[in-house]
Amino acid sequence: MSERQWVTEPDVYVCPLLPETQEIAKIELREDEKTRDSALESMREWIRQNPRIKNCRLDARFLLRFLRFKKFSVEQAKEALERYILLRQCFGVAFNCLDITIPMMEELTNLGYMFACPKRDSKGRRVIVARPGVFDLEKFTNGDMCRIHGIVYETLMEDEENQVRGFVHFADGSGVGFAYLTLFTIREAVRIVKNGEKTLPMRHKEVHGFHIHPSMKFVLDWGMTLISDKIKSRVRLYSNLEEVNNSGYVEKDVLPKEYGGTMPMAEMIELWKEELRQSHPTLMSHDRMEVNEGLFTKREKEGAVSALRRQGVSCGAEKESLSGITGNFRKLEVD
Repeated sequence: MSERQWVTEPDVYVCPLLPETQEIAKIELREDEKTRDSALESMREWIRQNPRIKNCRLDARFLLRFLRFKKFSVEQAKEALERYILLRQCFGVAFNCLDITIPMMEELTNLGYMFACPKRDSKGRRVIVARPGVFDLEKFTNGDMCRIHGIVYETLMEDEENQVRGFVHFADGSGVGFAYLTLFTIREAVRIVKNGEKTLPMRHKEVHGFHIHPSMKFVLDWGMTLISDKIKSRVRLYSNLEEVNNSGYVEKDVLPKEYGGTMPMAEMIELWKEELRQSHPTLMSHDRMEVNEGLFTKREKEGAVSALRRQGVSCGAEKESLSGITGNFRKLEVD
């Protein structure tokens, strides 16, 4: 075991969190220096001795994602980490080769499909702006959509302030219609929603959506049945931007100028691209993480990905789909 080459080696942890953030971590996550040091050592020893994990990161910043996600329940954090690497391996199109230099990823970023605002809100949280209406169904695939989400989320999860403070999601549904339902099967959609909440170690604090097309309302109603009551209570939907800005829940000064803030969206995207460039080497190193699939039960593997499994995804491929949902479905038009 001692000769194994890990993605990253154990490090001596020096807490980079602001004093206020450390207090939040203590109150909300039960994190203090003693608990953290003990939990990290326990996680590392478990990884070293676990035959189901072939390779993994052992640095504190990565392992703390899962400990904070599970409020320092070490056993739950171990389970979450194992499931996370299994999901990465089985659902490679969303987690492997998170390469922002792939032309499709660059284009989606430049279009402002998804990016994080540079300024934190008053609670220290990053606001993730999503604009699915710019996603051209004739040009991009569901694989492209999954990969860009992976790049955005993995980049943000590297920041320990984000791990503790969590995220606010701000989604503009303009331009999204019934044809978007052809991107995923129902079974795929279920797994994506459930894994987004239970497997990705992110703290989703608020979700705001507006400009929802009437044809999509039943989809949202159905989607709400798939998430926990805790997350459901954090979702707010609005008819238009004016209603969002008058709600008092969203801080306008954090948002792009186009949504009531002060900084133009184009400037925010350029700043976000610099964050993506900085995180690129780390995200690419994640492809070395691996589990021994043969030691997982069929139920465990299906629970992680189910219909989402797709083998043979190659790094640099620009036109991929999860289950071949292309062709005539992409031509569907609904008035």
